[in-house]
Amino acid sequence: MFMSESPVPGSHPPSRIVLWVGRVLTVLVALLFVFSAVAKLTTGAKGTEGVPEMGIPQSMIVPLGILELVCVAVYVFPQTTVLGAILLTGYMGGAICTHWRVGDPFLFQIGIGVIIWLGIFLREPRLRELIPLRRT
Repeated sequence: MFMSESPVPGSHPPSRIVLWVGRVLTVLVALLFVFSAVAKLTTGAKGTEGVPEMGIPQSMIVPLGILELVCVAVYVFPQTTVLGAILLTGYMGGAICTHWRVGDPFLFQIGIGVIIWLGIFLREPRLRELIPLRRT
């Protein structure tokens, strides 16, 4: 379910605690999106009462649920986790714009976007090489 987690030449592998925190964050994000997608696919009109206020037609609920499932499936496979993170980040960008447009708070969506990448960053040395927070 996770990337290779093998060290990159010249980089230090993450400690066991950092590695597990990254794994837990990734699983939590994946579960959040799965629950959201299942709700969109199964609850019908009762579960999507607030959708018209957001400007999303009722006919788009099932396609959005399918899109979420596809994105999270790409995110959890080790070989495609970075692509999945890019797709989920784009999905969250749409959620941010939707909430912003109607005047709702959108900090939660920004936080989810950060956690999407933090989970990978903590467990993948190759990503830390691309985005170093500090130089040693």
